[in-house]
Amino acid sequence: MSDDTMALSEGRWRRVPMVRWLPRYQAAWLRGDLIAGAVVAALAIPQALGYASIAGAPVEVGLYALPVALVAYAVFGSSRQLVVGPVSTVSVLSGSLLASFGVAGTAQAASYTAALALGSGLVLVAAGFVRVGWMAEFLSKPIVTGFVLGLTLLVILNEVPHLVGVPTPTGKVIERVSALGSSVTRGEADLTTVAVSAVSLVVLFGGHRLFPKFPWGLLVLLGSLAASAALDLQARGVEVVGPVPRGLPRPGIPAVDPADLAGLLTAGAALALVGLAEGLSAARLFAARGGYRIDADQELLASGAANVASGLFGGLGVAGSLSKTAAVSDARGRTQLTGLAAAGLAVVVIVAIAPALSVLPRAVLSAIVVNAVWKLMDFEAMARYRVVRRNDIVAAVIAAAGVLAFGPLNGLLLAVAGSVIGLVFRSTRVDVEVMGKVPDEKAAWGSTRNHAERSTYPGVIVLRLDVPLFWVTAAPANDSILALIDSTPATRALVLDLEATNQMDTTSADALADLRAALVRRDVDLFLVRVMWPVRKALRRSGLIPDLGEDHLWHSISQGVREARRVHGLLDLPAHDGVPPAGGALADEPLDADGEEHIVARDPGPAPPNEQGS
Repeated sequence: MSDDTMALSEGRWRRVPMVRWLPRYQAAWLRGDLIAGAVVAALAIPQALGYASIAGAPVEVGLYALPVALVAYAVFGSSRQLVVGPVSTVSVLSGSLLASFGVAGTAQAASYTAALALGSGLVLVAAGFVRVGWMAEFLSKPIVTGFVLGLTLLVILNEVPHLVGVPTPTGKVIERVSALGSSVTRGEADLTTVAVSAVSLVVLFGGHRLFPKFPWGLLVLLGSLAASAALDLQARGVEVVGPVPRGLPRPGIPAVDPADLAGLLTAGAALALVGLAEGLSAARLFAARGGYRIDADQELLASGAANVASGLFGGLGVAGSLSKTAAVSDARGRTQLTGLAAAGLAVVVIVAIAPALSVLPRAVLSAIVVNAVWKLMDFEAMARYRVVRRNDIVAAVIAAAGVLAFGPLNGLLLAVAGSVIGLVFRSTRVDVEVMGKVPDEKAAWGSTRNHAERSTYPGVIVLRLDVPLFWVTAAPANDSILALIDSTPATRALVLDLEATNQMDTTSADALADLRAALVRRDVDLFLVRVMWPVRKALRRSGLIPDLGEDHLWHSISQGVREARRVHGLLDLPAHDGVPPAGGALADEPLDADGEEHIVARDPGPAPPNEQGS
């Protein structure tokens, strides 16, 4: 096959990574992948039942999501090990959104849950094709940590009534906690249910401490089914799951009220954002450990395909799971054949065993859910954020408190809004530093702040902006620069270092023109140094460079200072007949075909190490 044919083939299938890795599969990997698939199934099946109950939907909705989502991700995913399926964060948010439509716990719950998954998937697929994976970066680690902490507390609060056998209270978090406390103190808890819950929790938490890799969730599930059938726990007042249909449903569009379609799509976008944050975090973590890279845009597409498949088959919204992916890594799973094996086992359960789940105590599901989400409360990370940076712990606390006070979606939006506002606020904090020459260095310049030994030159002031110059920072930067100029009346020339600016908008270009005009009125000459190519291009088009003069743009601070001193008679240098010194101004740069500057070996930015300063 020719190189051109191979390139064409790879381009055609680049959106289907399975086509690339499956032909290269090695037989030596098969045993590890199959074992890892069995481990994933043992973890995922009981959790899927619990997460469906979190979402306010019938338990089979969680089971239906598993096989189709695992297959879809195996085909389209860029991670070798990521496991997708129902997860706590998506399930909690799905339940919250379901309640907003007034269908939680009703016959419509399954259809609306599937519609949320389908809407989430369509949003993700569209986002993957337009390549906006970068948007996921707005969910910083502190925000995700705080958000997950808040969600986990909500999950546990929702499961407590089932663990003690009392009615589930409604209202705000404080009201629900108060109602639960009152129910327990009045002796309304069901002792048999409490006993079932206690045994389940002891086995799950204690067993994990003794043998972390053993599928304790599966053991508790099977043991509780046997105990429920043998002791007839339902007759003793223990709530059970109820009838679970056998077999996979036929694919189809979920039946919902047409008036709710717009709202479901919007809610699906929120579900997509939350699921993407968790899935990308897990994928990146294990890609770094495995020495490979993932494609964020491909992950959008793969996660979207998994959700679309789940929604079409009546399943719950899904996302990448950190805990189950860790289990794959521990079991030496190497490829997405692990997901395919787990999907096959899930199908066997749905087709052959599902009806037997009808006598499963609801308290056991709650215990499995609490055990699954308990480890998501990362207090160590919260403590680290407090030590590293105050703003990080503030963002995490706002996210957690917002979830508890306003619900998952509003809490997330509040945290993201706070993060964006903080980013904008920090970008407006312009710091203009006075630069001086570092002693005993040929061409090193750094801030004179806290460095009195760094020398400056009479009549010439060198200033550096510590933030990019753009439409938000332009006016504050001008004010700060002019304030420094006015505080040094003997200044004849300003050398302005623009290394921190790699783009230039019209507002900023006009602000620089205004700065030059203000300096002219003060009889101060302006020199620009370390000007990036995109900035030079914009300044040329704005008209500033023709007005300023090509001999006022220089590659380095040293060259700019030297020329400023020569022009203003502050340095005894021979005239060069209008030709800048070698390696100096940019006027003699060659031009490309359309008359623009062309960057050659003398590209001014970023500066070499001895020019970086400090």
